[in-house]
Amino acid sequence: PAPVAPPERLVIGGIYRHVRNPMYVAVLSIILGQALLFSSWTLVAYVVIGAIAMGSFVRFYEEPTLAHRYGVEYETYRRNVPGWLPRLTPWRD
Repeated sequence: PAPVAPPERLVIGGIYRHVRNPMYVAVLSIILGQALLFSSWTLVAYVVIGAIAMGSFVRFYEEPTLAHRYGVEYETYRRNVPGWLPRLTPWRD
């Protein structure tokens, strides 16, 4: 969650029913697409470094913060919705 303006309720609608980190997935997908389009190993390395950085941030900051803030509601959501590879059918809470 953004520390500047954290949401008051856990957001689990829309795209968040398919994947927990849609913005990170989108950014990494765009950069990977550019790497393929331009045949750039530099961009591939950038995607790998970005994925490690984002994954670490999610694992060590975002998930513990959300678990602390929203408790059982977040744990149920986390168990049912994948973090990085979107599910084809939306999760229904």
